[in-house]
Amino acid sequence: MAGRFITFEGGEGVGKSTQVKLLAQALEQSGASVITTREPGGTRGAEAIRTLLLDPEGEGWTPEAEVLLFAAARSDHVERVIRPALQAGKWVLCDRFVDSTRAYQGGEGSVSDADVLTLHRIGSKGLLPDLTILLEAADRDTADRLRARDGDNSDRIGGRDQSFHHAVAQRFASIAQSEPERFVRVDGSGTPEEVHERVLAAVRGRLGPIG
Repeated sequence: MAGRFITFEGGEGVGKSTQVKLLAQALEQSGASVITTREPGGTRGAEAIRTLLLDPEGEGWTPEAEVLLFAAARSDHVERVIRPALQAGKWVLCDRFVDSTRAYQGGEGSVSDADVLTLHRIGSKGLLPDLTILLEAADRDTADRLRARDGDNSDRIGGRDQSFHHAVAQRFASIAQSEPERFVRVDGSGTPEEVHERVLAAVRGRLGPIG
């Protein structure tokens, strides 16, 4: 039996990593076999690309170069980790996937959403999650969380100005609105436990009981 693929999306500081861990714990307690992973990353090669992309001391990349690097990292990740796990019947929980590239790079420079999806079709055979949870929170809340998490040590993308991150949040909302069959938008405000309960309700509502 094939596994389930759930991705967590959203801007910086909305709590994706925390919610991935909490959902993994809940699934494992129900008896599911679960792997957690992230993008860019998940394999040795993809982690190397992550370093190139996010190094705050790096020279930086054009939006076009960023899209190509993300697509390459994702292709390796899908081929070596995600597809094999799904074929083995495992639940795969991923912190970011192709929708992050659509939101962060797909509205920048000359790169279009269609360009991002074309590269995804070529590199990852168009794999999409069974469910994408979009965590959303007010700009002031995410800014406070980022200061608490990173201080002055944000990565190259996370450290961009607030207007950039606001635009990213708007693009995420637009993508979710256009694909309601795959997305659930979850309020990311409140305690991690409160958000987790909303995530659980979203998963059960779309994929059925988890135990």
